[in-house]
Amino acid sequence: MITITVFALTASLTPAQVAIPSQEFTHNQLPGLRERITHLPNPQKTLTPEMRGDIYMARKMYYEASEMYQQMPKDSAITWNKIGIAFHQMHNFNGAKKAYEKSVKLNPRYPEAINNLGTIHYARQSYRNAIKYYRRALKVNPQSASIYSNLGTAYFARKKFKDALESYQEALRLDPEVFEHRNTNGVLLQERSIQDRAKFYYYLAKSHASAKNHERALQYLRKALEEGFKDRNKLSEEPEFSFMREMPEFQQLLQYQPIVL
Repeated sequence: MITITVFALTASLTPAQVAIPSQEFTHNQLPGLRERITHLPNPQKTLTPEMRGDIYMARKMYYEASEMYQQMPKDSAITWNKIGIAFHQMHNFNGAKKAYEKSVKLNPRYPEAINNLGTIHYARQSYRNAIKYYRRALKVNPQSASIYSNLGTAYFARKKFKDALESYQEALRLDPEVFEHRNTNGVLLQERSIQDRAKFYYYLAKSHASAKNHERALQYLRKALEEGFKDRNKLSEEPEFSFMREMPEFQQLLQYQPIVL
């Protein structure tokens, strides 16, 4: 008996593409083996430019991603939005803005591209225009927690804290995990650049407290204190924290003195 060991070449194939696991075949099984090998998908043919671009984005190889995306159909709003995001990650804001605008021109009701135009204005500290685009995106997709999060951050930058809090609360209502998301390299960018991080964390704590998510509220209160939040009296006065004041963890935070490095 002749025994042949075949090893699956997983380095270039995804798990879904691997048709043959590592196993042994006897001589009389070889005809079936040849047929299975013949029908293995060619990874060079199955990976589209979009898929390759997405892989490069995940690896933070943004220039290579933009090259791949530019091989996609040019009459697609999705194409130009993805090109815009790749440029955006390279801080090529002019290129990103032009790409997003082409995306919106092709599909005026594409909320992700409209939102991403807002992030360009936010990056340029044009917060009023950022708010305009975020609100426009929400008219198309009023169920997007990420866009509400961006809207709140733009209001926060303009020191419109009441509007910011309301936007954050709506974002949490739609998605309790919205502020924990880290990957926005897909089709919609979520703004995370904040100047006054202490106050930002404090308002996130208030938003979580309003949503009765006390664990997260405590987490962000601690972050606010670590970032230098000074007005501790608010912790005992704000109505959002009224249900938490008897909690031992909350009492400990009132006495918490973060170490300044």
